[in-house]
Amino acid sequence: MTFTRRDAFTTLGAAGALLVPGQAPARTTAKTPAPDWRRGLDNQRIADLGDGRFLNPVMAGDRPDPTILRDGSDYYMTFSSFDSYPGLVIWHSRDLVNWQPIGPALTRNIGSVWAVSLEKHDGRYFLYIPVKAEPNSIWVIHADRIEGPWSDPVDLGLHKHIDPCHIVGEDGSRWLFLSGGDRIRLAADGLSTVGAVEHVYDPWRYPEDWIVEGFSPEGPKIVRHGGWFYLITAVGGTAGPPTGHMVIAARSRSIHGPWQDCPANPIVHTTDTAERWWSRGHASLVEGPAGDWWALYHGFENGYWTLGRQTLLDPVEWTADGWFRMTGGDLSKPLAKPKGGAAVPHGQMLSDNFETLALGTKWSFFRPGPDEAKRTSVSGKTLTLTASGTAPVDSSPLLLIAGDTRYQFECDVEIDPGATAGLILFYDDKLYCGLGFDGDRFVTHQYGAERGRPTNPHGRSMRIRVTNDRHIVTYDTSGDGGRTWHRFDRGMEVSGYHHNVRGGFLMLRPGLYAAGKGAARFRNFRFSAI
Repeated sequence: MTFTRRDAFTTLGAAGALLVPGQAPARTTAKTPAPDWRRGLDNQRIADLGDGRFLNPVMAGDRPDPTILRDGSDYYMTFSSFDSYPGLVIWHSRDLVNWQPIGPALTRNIGSVWAVSLEKHDGRYFLYIPVKAEPNSIWVIHADRIEGPWSDPVDLGLHKHIDPCHIVGEDGSRWLFLSGGDRIRLAADGLSTVGAVEHVYDPWRYPEDWIVEGFSPEGPKIVRHGGWFYLITAVGGTAGPPTGHMVIAARSRSIHGPWQDCPANPIVHTTDTAERWWSRGHASLVEGPAGDWWALYHGFENGYWTLGRQTLLDPVEWTADGWFRMTGGDLSKPLAKPKGGAAVPHGQMLSDNFETLALGTKWSFFRPGPDEAKRTSVSGKTLTLTASGTAPVDSSPLLLIAGDTRYQFECDVEIDPGATAGLILFYDDKLYCGLGFDGDRFVTHQYGAERGRPTNPHGRSMRIRVTNDRHIVTYDTSGDGGRTWHRFDRGMEVSGYHHNVRGGFLMLRPGLYAAGKGAARFRNFRFSAI
């Protein structure tokens, strides 16, 4: 590992500026330009540079624990959606770089969704879903078409395990491999288990003096290639020190073992805090359109834990001894795109005039109740959201995923008497910030707490704008629809709104809420990366 005394306490930020980990990087100058990401919808950064190259991340923002399925010339991917519902949005690609959302697979709240397994077997699609709930368990849903409809979740009763990976053995048997080197057999239909969980693999362990969060073997993914089963596992802890998370591999001629560790472990590992991508792990291997191989895994962007774990694409080379290695390095530079395939329109527009409500694909509730969707209605380019709870902490706000380090979002907000509503940056129910109002006063949200501020000059209708400029947050209000703006006297610095402070594996999401009584109406929502 290549640490120096300076590396232990400082690092180079995304634009090459010196910063303390967890704090906002200094503003860029002409001498230290930020990477030249291409810009797409709402000025959001996209990976495809348009010249045969791409620049990671391929999926910006909170896209952790990617699971990918190749289905002919099509690729489908989804991610841990945690407490967001509708959840498990399926994304589609034909070149591994450009991705377009299809829709959510999971609509009923069964708990906090962790690393899932997306598979196709005998013409049917399956999602194996670990959840943190009371009790923890692993569920399965299935569909005859990737677009759905997906079945109601079936509880497999696995209460002590996470991170399932579906695999079919050389003898046709179906299995779930689990965290920690365990596995359990599935019934032929994949909807129940057979027998007991058994331990089949002791994962490779790093040297004891490495700086990690903990051993935590998790996220197994298995691919079959060249007469071998390759078992890819994450160790070292998902977050914590930026050098902790890593990818290891083992292989076996049979799904029943024995498993032989790769002599080059770890295959992926952040070794220096100056690298752009930290805590890289949870890798899945997939064959590209032209027969080359690629890995997708997640990582934190240097200095931006607040964006969550983003999905990275790394080229794979098979070696003469039958192992594989990643060749993209620290993924800070453009790489040649996968050969073959065709680009689909990438991403989605976040600006919204509320002609419809893209619930699940774009917007999602945080920890919704069973009837949460009934709180929303759309008519005349207006979203009406029935008030719930007392504040964002218990109102199940509507949230987006933003993948840029600098952005603004704004909206016209009108409230009924007794309601409080506004715009927020939301990590979870204990850590959020934002600006709301009732008929008489402003309400500020800071560190997950509310404070009333007197003298709301706009009454029950105003336009609010939130700017997040590399963790520096400001608020502006307008009483004339955005023709003139007034800076609100409460700015914030939010670089600490992330997992290593709060836990939960989430990201800081823009969104809106309505609390109290009555309802709030939202119009002309605009988002733009800046």
